[in-house]
Amino acid sequence: MAKGKPVSVFWFRRDLRIDDNAGLYHALKGENPVLPVFIFDREILDQLGDKDDARVTFIHQTITELGEELHKYGSSVLVLHGRVEGAWQSLLKQYNIAAVYTNHDYEPYAKERDEAIASLLKAHDIPFNTYKDQVIFEKDEVIKDDGKPYTVYTPYNRKWYQKLTPFYLKAYPNKKYVKNLVKTDIFPLPDLMQIGFEKSNLDFPAINYKELIPAYSETRDFPATKGTTHIGLHLRFGTVSIRELARTANTFNEKTWLNELIWREFYMMILYHFPRTADQAFRPEYDNIKWVNNESQFAAWCRGETGFPLVDAGMRELNATGYMHNRVRMVVASFLSKDLLIDWRWGERYFARKLLDYEMASNVGGWQWSAGGGTDAAPYFRIFNPDSQVKKFDPDLKYIKKWVPEYADFSKYPQPIIDHAFARDRCLKVFKEALNS
Repeated sequence: MAKGKPVSVFWFRRDLRIDDNAGLYHALKGENPVLPVFIFDREILDQLGDKDDARVTFIHQTITELGEELHKYGSSVLVLHGRVEGAWQSLLKQYNIAAVYTNHDYEPYAKERDEAIASLLKAHDIPFNTYKDQVIFEKDEVIKDDGKPYTVYTPYNRKWYQKLTPFYLKAYPNKKYVKNLVKTDIFPLPDLMQIGFEKSNLDFPAINYKELIPAYSETRDFPATKGTTHIGLHLRFGTVSIRELARTANTFNEKTWLNELIWREFYMMILYHFPRTADQAFRPEYDNIKWVNNESQFAAWCRGETGFPLVDAGMRELNATGYMHNRVRMVVASFLSKDLLIDWRWGERYFARKLLDYEMASNVGGWQWSAGGGTDAAPYFRIFNPDSQVKKFDPDLKYIKKWVPEYADFSKYPQPIIDHAFARDRCLKVFKEALNS
């Protein structure tokens, strides 16, 4: 393609689909042909500890499929690998870029990255246009009457519903405008080895959430039942539209499931307005807790060898599949932070390494909720009893037997690494001392 022919660039990030993609829609409606670009960001990749990180495999597979879809329209996706600013310097040399389009990203690193790229483009008189795509409501769209952000979920949820109209759920009709994509030969896609990774053997969940929504509120708390949608991975990387999911929830009148999507937006709003919460407690007094941080107990927790079968089943499921049932996530997080008195950040980092659906805002928010330093009102007295949770949510031990088969043989299953009654009393004492200091 001649350098002199102006193009608009659409930068794919957490929005790996063509249809109902806000930024891509606005790019396609613009004046110039649209060149799709994706950048494997070294800044992010270098933080990953596992060369077979399944999320990189998923992104690579999805970009491959995205490219095949673009080929049908005579276009392709240009995939770069390196530092983002260097990638954009290369694009500026190669193409006559008239405008850049992308979708908002709200995580602290992403905000810094986008500010840097916006400055770079501004120096070349190129507009950097970003749009809301991964949430229904963002930043300051759901706020208190005094203009301040909500810090408690329930009133946020109430205002979210008050604000919702069909307008916010309307899909962007991108397929109408695909003729405005740049016509080009197929760009070569670097393989995983070229970007420093290996193919993961984990399975990725399909997008089949609609069949699970009708019974979601009855089945979602039971880990042995296929009662949750496993849609988190697809939400994380934008292979499905949040507007489509919310419309579907409305169609089924399934508020329990829609409320989970609202929790996600609440935590994104919290992280956006309070970026320090990425690694500090929302309630600063909780950073005074004197954690025990026993490394051998942490290692046992990571392996799923704590002697508490529901905790162990959850950790083994996570290690084997990259997924953990949401009810079990709460139990294992409470166990680590409350029973073992291990800093919630240790657990958050481990989940960040292992979860296919890892999303910083939700993961940090969930861990702070479990540890007590998050946004809810009466937190530190809530200490899950792992045995009671088994009786409530896995009474037939189906989930435990699947992931901890040796549980039936007491000679093979490890003894509990801590006494829960002792741990509960210790936790209450340590937290009380920290909060009163």
